[in-house]
Amino acid sequence: MPQPVPRIMLSAAGSGAGKTTMTAALLSALCSRGLQVQGWKCGPDYIDPMFHSHITGRPAYHADPFFLSEQPMAELVSRVSADADCAVFEGAMGFYDGIGQTDQASAYTVSQWLKIPVLLVVNPKGMGCSAAALCHGFQTFRTPNSICGILLNDIRSGMYNYYRELLERETGLPVLGYLPHLPEVQLESRHLGLMTAGEVEQLDEKIRLLGETAAETLELSRIMELAKTAPPLPDVPPYTTKPKLFRLGVAQDKAFCFTYAENLELLEQCGAELVYFSPLTGAKLPENLDGLYFCGGYPELYLPRLSGNTAFLESLRRLAGTGIPILGECGGFLYLQRSMTGKDGKSYPLAGLLPGTSRLGERLCRFGYVTLTAQQDTILGKAGTKIRAHEFHYADSTENGSAFLAQRPNGRTWQAVQTKAQIIAGFPHLYFPSNPEVPQHFADACKAYRKERLSC
Repeated sequence: MPQPVPRIMLSAAGSGAGKTTMTAALLSALCSRGLQVQGWKCGPDYIDPMFHSHITGRPAYHADPFFLSEQPMAELVSRVSADADCAVFEGAMGFYDGIGQTDQASAYTVSQWLKIPVLLVVNPKGMGCSAAALCHGFQTFRTPNSICGILLNDIRSGMYNYYRELLERETGLPVLGYLPHLPEVQLESRHLGLMTAGEVEQLDEKIRLLGETAAETLELSRIMELAKTAPPLPDVPPYTTKPKLFRLGVAQDKAFCFTYAENLELLEQCGAELVYFSPLTGAKLPENLDGLYFCGGYPELYLPRLSGNTAFLESLRRLAGTGIPILGECGGFLYLQRSMTGKDGKSYPLAGLLPGTSRLGERLCRFGYVTLTAQQDTILGKAGTKIRAHEFHYADSTENGSAFLAQRPNGRTWQAVQTKAQIIAGFPHLYFPSNPEVPQHFADACKAYRKERLSC
């Protein structure tokens, strides 16, 4: 039978309108009511989902039309959100901003595929009647359209009735609340986006204030009523607990924190027991590992500590010498190379498991969606294996690798990903659900290593 999944999306005209703040406020307010809320992010963003997870106590997932087609996405959302009272989706960039000059793979696409009611977050600063023109334009730019309400951000309480009357009269859309100017909850940014949830000072206090404010200024009951108008999704059975067939070490700390919950979940379905470790603070790797996964993050911010943790680096080199399978993505790739030059101009020795050095630049390098095609057999699959991914990095390497061909949606191609023995690493962030055979191949390599390890 179809699965009822109440769901709502918060989107905006563009970045900077306050989607993340408004989403955090709504999540906090709903959770304070005792509801189970599932956070979702449209697009390949790691940082916003960290805030979702911190507030809801549940891993946040991604709804990205480049990574998944319509039916698999609907099944993912249904399975993950089945036990939640509401699924809240945060859009990326502007509502219609997709690949290149199109709306493909945009928040709009997600809203259409999943039949999600959409609330448009608007910061009307410096606008009067033009705010209505903005909302009306978004309302009519594409049809069909599921924009069904407006939320106002960063306005004075005394202006709320002015904008509500204006917008409801001119657009016919209900205005379902606002957030006042709250400088004390301002979230800081850096070169890859917002500070991560673990770095924000007094985060719990800020989340509490947002939730309490939203409970007073947002019409939560009406928002939930809209969420419940979303039609049912396919009924998908939950994942079952799988036997633990190998121990996979996963780097997780302030330097390595960019992981898809979907990736870790699929690795567990392949038999992985996830064992977390910190290259920043750990004295050595955990015992009895059968594979290593170094995800992306911010190694460039912690180069003196990462390079100075010589005991950990030595334990990594010893274990790598045994032929253990190692997967590295973006920041993890940089860490596995010989050295990295930071913003201070100094070169910091790192793991040295792969050739090449890297340097932090001032501009994004080769950023965006990519389809990867294996040019040779690797621990991720045979030559010809395809998987979707994205790149988003300011650093570049002298040795980017050639194990895969990366292709942008516009047709541009380049070589990517190094492989050496049982090590494979590169700048692309892989999205395992786009080809579940890839994590299975990696798991098989880990299980083979375990079998050999235990036979010695």
